[in-house]
Amino acid sequence: MVNTIRGIIYFVVLVLVQVLILNNIHFLRIITPFLYIYFTIKLPVGYSSIQVTFLSFLLGLAIDILSNTPGMHAAACTLAGFARPSIINIFRGEDLPDNISPSHHTFGYGGFIRYTGAIVILHHVSLFLIESLTLFDPLFLTIRIVGGVVATTLLICIVEAFNRETKRSGE
Repeated sequence: MVNTIRGIIYFVVLVLVQVLILNNIHFLRIITPFLYIYFTIKLPVGYSSIQVTFLSFLLGLAIDILSNTPGMHAAACTLAGFARPSIINIFRGEDLPDNISPSHHTFGYGGFIRYTGAIVILHHVSLFLIESLTLFDPLFLTIRIVGGVVATTLLICIVEAFNRETKRSGE
């Protein structure tokens, strides 16, 4: 029950922060961080792939509805949620307890950054490819993807460093 309430709070707060604050930040008119993907990253390991994919879709749909984007975020989040269990298996390899959320305590600092980076790269590549619908200017597309991945990953790592829940579970 506590995990469900915590998940709902994460969902609402991350969607509001993304829509009200981060969507209005365009560093160098190119880079926009997408912190909302942190919700998918932090879902407990024990969730089935169908649950993770569905919750990721709902997250993307909420962003799309509030940002007036036609399904781009829903598609990118669904793909990231679908690939998440495989990415966890690649970077962690061993079985983890079902109730545990991915963090720098459970994955180690390097493992968590690689895990986060992989999900963020997958999300951003799919999001920006859907957004552009062309490979007309591949250099600009690459700059946007790389800049977005770096900004989002750094922001997620900063939030993770200050996350009280993660600190409590590691003690």
